Amino acid sequence: MAHKAGFVNILGNPNVGKSTIMNALVGEKLSVITSKAQTTRHRILGIVNTRDYQLIYSDTPGILNPQYEMQKTMMKSVKTALTDADIILYVTDVVEKPDKNLQYLNKVGNTNVPVLLLINKIDITNQEKLEALVAIWKNLLPDAEIIPLSAKANFHLDYLLKRILHFLPENPPYYPKDQLTDRAERFFVSEIIRGSIFEKYRQEIPYSIEIQVESYKEEENIIKIRSVINVLRNSQKGIIIGHKGESLKAVGIESRKEIESFLGKKVYLELFVKVNKDWRDTPGKLKQFGY
Repeated sequence: MAHKAGFVNILGNPNVGKSTIMNALVGEKLSVITSKAQTTRHRILGIVNTRDYQLIYSDTPGILNPQYEMQKTMMKSVKTALTDADIILYVTDVVEKPDKNLQYLNKVGNTNVPVLLLINKIDITNQEKLEALVAIWKNLLPDAEIIPLSAKANFHLDYLLKRILHFLPENPPYYPKDQLTDRAERFFVSEIIRGSIFEKYRQEIPYSIEIQVESYKEEENIIKIRSVINVLRNSQKGIIIGHKGESLKAVGIESRKEIESFLGKKVYLELFVKVNKDWRDTPGKLKQFGY
């Protein structure tokens, strides 16, 4: 049997479960998952290898109307993901309105690659409402194959994989067979810290921070990491640190545990907070942060 390989790009609006689906399909927590919208900022590849195929999944930021320079950069990666896919997984859920972002939906409908429309979170609806929703989506994207599922409950993901493999083109591997992602370990360290902040703080704080790993030293029995949490204003710095440093300490403990689990090695983590005014709207700073 000929070897199959291709790029499976995951697109959709914020907070519909794209990252949860990505992590479930890859079998590793590569993308940050929180209950807040707009958690994913970067395009992340997750690679699944077997003897017969290589699946290259691509998680992307949620589709939005950019309000500042960082979001404009995020949407560039979404635009690219629409054009370089072999298969598109367009994710919606049972909560959002189907006619949201119709302009982008039209672009999805006009692609010349297979589109699998995933209706996520079906565990929180009933059969009657789901059938009505499927009918609406059939009208909006008539050429797409609709697959209702629940990534959180691990329902129908096996069927989704079968359909992906059905459409996967014959190609040699694009990456070495032992490669899991295109990102370095330092990137995932920063994402884990950012995820901890998204979970701990409310309002605008999570959307105003960026993590920078200043040093990453791997020794025989431990990895020593120094990381800076960049914020926009002094008031945010105070909130991140908290009374007598307790909030920052809690973020550090939670992040360290998850980093150790991800890296499989003991970690010594230092966290610092720095005011970096206008980093979201400064192209030079965005480039420095990997945007």
